[in-house]
Amino acid sequence: MSSKIKRLFDFFISLIALIITSPLFLIIVVAIKIDSKGPVFFIQERVGKNGKPFKFIKFRTMVENAESMGLKESAHENDPRITRIGKFLREWTIDEAPQFINVLKGDMSLVGPRPLSAYNSGNTPEMKTMWQKRISVKPGLVSLVDMKGRNLVPWEKRFEYDLWYIDNQSFWLDLKILVLGFFSVLSRKGVYGEEGMNKPNN
Repeated sequence: MSSKIKRLFDFFISLIALIITSPLFLIIVVAIKIDSKGPVFFIQERVGKNGKPFKFIKFRTMVENAESMGLKESAHENDPRITRIGKFLREWTIDEAPQFINVLKGDMSLVGPRPLSAYNSGNTPEMKTMWQKRISVKPGLVSLVDMKGRNLVPWEKRFEYDLWYIDNQSFWLDLKILVLGFFSVLSRKGVYGEEGMNKPNN
């Protein structure tokens, strides 16, 4: 798939998705504000294509003082930092919906490796080489890893799936990943561990 076609596909699908889900966004915003103190969105710097940093957007699912409670640790089931509405949003991956804004802006693509922080670049020459290839494309809202269970997938295996995707990109592969990724979300597998993830999940 050419980069122009992929960008047009990303733009129009994310625009349509944001228009359709705008009433849901309003309900979620109100629910988050009622449920706990703090901002509606969780914004964190992630690494984009060619190493360019960007502001990654999610609905906030943790309490306002999560940092003092160990924000650098990956979230897990029954994590006391996760709010009541946050637990629901995570279970159905609705907290990821604001990333359609990232896609619309061009920071992300609908399909691609999930965006990570610079911490995850690896500490061995092999990992750093894999990292450089991984950031040669835009990070995605949905990835091949989502089809395989997301955070249930071992860290090193995630990189293997991401690199395989980069080597085999096509329009039909993207459609397949989008569809199967959607059903993976419905199965609610591997929904914990994204917010506050500054180091690999082991």
